[in-house]
Amino acid sequence: MSNTSRREFIKKSALAGASIIAAPTFLQASERCESMTGNTGESHLIVPKNNGLRITGTFLDEISHDIPHQNWGAKEWDKDFQYMRAIGIDTVIVIRSGYRKFITYPSPYLLKQGCYMPSVDLIELFLQLSDKYGMRFYFGLYDSGKYWDTGDMSYEVEANKYVIDEVWKMYGSKHKSFGGWYISGEISRATKGAIESFRTMGRQCKDVSGGLPTFISPWIDGKKAVDAASGNLTKEQAVSVEQHEKEWNEIFDGIHEYVDACAFQDGHIDYDELDAFFSVNKKLADKYGMQCWTNAESFDRDMPIHFLPIKFDKLRLKLEAAKRCGYDKAITFEFSHFMSPQSAYLQAGHLYDRYKEYFDIK
Repeated sequence: MSNTSRREFIKKSALAGASIIAAPTFLQASERCESMTGNTGESHLIVPKNNGLRITGTFLDEISHDIPHQNWGAKEWDKDFQYMRAIGIDTVIVIRSGYRKFITYPSPYLLKQGCYMPSVDLIELFLQLSDKYGMRFYFGLYDSGKYWDTGDMSYEVEANKYVIDEVWKMYGSKHKSFGGWYISGEISRATKGAIESFRTMGRQCKDVSGGLPTFISPWIDGKKAVDAASGNLTKEQAVSVEQHEKEWNEIFDGIHEYVDACAFQDGHIDYDELDAFFSVNKKLADKYGMQCWTNAESFDRDMPIHFLPIKFDKLRLKLEAAKRCGYDKAITFEFSHFMSPQSAYLQAGHLYDRYKEYFDIK
């Protein structure tokens, strides 16, 4: 046997021997794991199950500026709608039909304003899937970005005068799932011009569609309401419960005729503040005959990395508070990135599994 052949023989023998030694170690570890779980898939939760408000709606975020695009096509979106339906989601909301120059559908008006032509008509795709899976679809209005630059909401009102009309003509009469409108301007406090802007856009949405419902999803100016681009996780100045109630009483008084529901984002306050703020939100909604929803954020605001799927217990605490306070519906921002088994984030599929375990969804 040559030296080369001898070396190859020794190398192969050593690898074979290592695999014989390693195999029992792996099997022993596997047996230990089975002895812990019984290999039955039974739950090991030590908190009461099914004690929160179930998530029955989700935003669809395909025009974003702070989370990555997943580059899904029709096949992936169809699969995601199946995953949504399996846990009881019956409502999908396009969070915005466009942001600055990127848009979700071939808008005749927005293309003339310099927006880029999209490669796929996502509004048509989402409506087809909503029809297929028996979901209600809410159309999110256009966000020019100028409000974020200037604090002036009049730009959004002007652009959406055209968007609302053309979208209803292009899609509203063709799809049974077209069920409402999301007024996408996000505010937290008594923002100048917000009441009149919400009234104007809400009125037009209702007028063109025969009174279909509208909703908003503002944020609470709590301790975690910090600029996402900053390195801070909290801030010193946060709104009090009393001031929050005073300001939103005024806003609801001005918009309730044309805005049917309010889904406050729940991630900007601490977990021990949930009941205090949620109780106020529910009281105000009841006072003005509005639906009180919660936007149960499924991403984590407590980490320096923006943004990753939330720890399950944090989501559980928020959903349990919403149920205690008698909220009408829970939606999330947002399923496809932060809860879907096919998300780019591995943790999202685990969150999906923990959610199903907690709510006893088979």
